[in-house]
Amino acid sequence: MRRLGSVQQKIPCVFLTDVKEEASRKREHQQFQVVATENVNPVALEANVDCAFATEKLDGTCCYVALYQGQPYLWARLDRKPNKQAEKRFKKHQHTHKSCKDFSWNVEEDFKTVPEPWIPAHRVKHSNGHPIPDEHGHIPGWVPVQKGNKQYCWHSSVVDYELGVALVLKPGCDDDDDDLLEITALPLADLQEQTLELIGTNVNGNPYGLGSKKQPIHCLVPHGSIPVRNPPPVNFQLLRSWFQENCEGRVEGIVWHCNDGTLIKIHRHHLGLRWPDGETRLASRPAVVRLGGASVACSSGEGLLSWFSPLNGQRFSQLQDVQL
Repeated sequence: MRRLGSVQQKIPCVFLTDVKEEASRKREHQQFQVVATENVNPVALEANVDCAFATEKLDGTCCYVALYQGQPYLWARLDRKPNKQAEKRFKKHQHTHKSCKDFSWNVEEDFKTVPEPWIPAHRVKHSNGHPIPDEHGHIPGWVPVQKGNKQYCWHSSVVDYELGVALVLKPGCDDDDDDLLEITALPLADLQEQTLELIGTNVNGNPYGLGSKKQPIHCLVPHGSIPVRNPPPVNFQLLRSWFQENCEGRVEGIVWHCNDGTLIKIHRHHLGLRWPDGETRLASRPAVVRLGGASVACSSGEGLLSWFSPLNGQRFSQLQDVQL
């Protein structure tokens, strides 16, 4: 797999955005929408987005693989957020100034506590030894997914720390079918310092149709691993038409990986389009289960990896047809 940019911070939109005073299509209880204008973001122009590698933006929850207690571990995204009093002050400032800028935080007192192993994301700025919140008032960060933690049970289902492997969805290796996806077990050590998207039955409404309530299926997808074929130029109208009319456009969005390491994105909601809207591109792609040598070891364990072992070598016409 080609290793691309790690998602540690919020990714800017490829277009400059505007705020509309109407209910969000993306977030419940949010009474405004962030929409794209037709003006390309100078950040994207500076990073030469027209020459960037376009990949599918996946609809799940962000994860990270890094060492914890000397062992490669899966970490869940956990942003440190303001407490109620600080949030009230912050919203009042936003309303008065129509901006998040120039708000003063007291980092020691204004933020909710986080679990002891929590770490801030890469490139979070610090002042006097304390991480500084971003423009939205959040401090992006990570917490290790420990076995038995009910809050992260779906994260736990895709890793086996004793075997040191994770259940991963990635492009297949068949030369005769470049549409094929592969469900496999990869060593966590090989995924170290990468970010991945956890997708599946109990994540974000399951737009990819994975598993069922009775037998949920979840897996990790390395960021930047699913290329967008023949992406449209960075033009508002062309992109909007591509999402609506092209079968390759049945995706949540695009993330461009620029040569200088900058990440730029576009989401359907930025363009006023629904998501999901019918069958998704990922769900309709053929898939094969290839656990390789890990299948024997996995079959004797518990959890999702062991349940996948009997499917080793099986091919499915669509990813959403994979059932345990």
